[in-house]
Amino acid sequence: MNSNPRERSRSFLLSARGTQISTRLLQLSASWMRLAQMSLNLECRTRYAGKDPLADGPVIQGAATRALEKHTTLDRVIEMVRRTAPAMKAPLVMFTYFNPIMRKGLDKFCKTIKEAGASGLLVPDLPLEETVAVRAACEAAGIELVLLTTPTTPQARMSAIAQASQGFVYLVSLTGVTGMKDQVESRVEGLVRTLQDVTDKPICVGFGVSRPDQAKQIVSWGANGVICGSALVKALGEAKSPAEGLQAMEDLARSLRAAIP
Repeated sequence: MNSNPRERSRSFLLSARGTQISTRLLQLSASWMRLAQMSLNLECRTRYAGKDPLADGPVIQGAATRALEKHTTLDRVIEMVRRTAPAMKAPLVMFTYFNPIMRKGLDKFCKTIKEAGASGLLVPDLPLEETVAVRAACEAAGIELVLLTTPTTPQARMSAIAQASQGFVYLVSLTGVTGMKDQVESRVEGLVRTLQDVTDKPICVGFGVSRPDQAKQIVSWGANGVICGSALVKALGEAKSPAEGLQAMEDLARSLRAAIP
């Protein structure tokens, strides 16, 4: 995504999570690309509801359920990527649990998303010990494997994850699942500093980030970016129409971006 460490500082990642979005956004690709350009990277997420929502809060689970009711599939999400990626400046990261990858076949999946225009892959239920084969498949396809570390990760393991992660390191800000929180836990500052001591890769903080003041606080602690997911999906899901939903997402994305100096 960017070989120059920390060059992408002071930016945020727009997380288009919950496959509810794919059917709507296929019809509104111009607005979708305008929204995507405000982010440094774009996560496009797919999963199978009810089977593997290990890290998903109620907003993301609800979006995924609605998506499946509208017959959204992994192939349709990849097709959305294929249609929109050529006109996007922002690298696109596919965010999925491992089951869809395994079902499609690891090598085939990585090759397919690369050909569609993805630059990276993030698999939240993939432990460090199981990343060797996935990393090899990603490297063969020409995409980067992004890894996550959490507040309960021991320091030695955090260092190993940071060294193995490609593109950037995803720091989960809290224990539990995704969702909007009133405050960002103060220990995130220490976690960012710990990661800075062991890697020069960009550090992006996600889970619980939904407001501009939270984004500003996280970046002031030294993080290179923030990841907002549930709040954006909620804005889309509560809208009366796809166009209104995308406008609400764009307004939120602009406010988050403006909060980061």
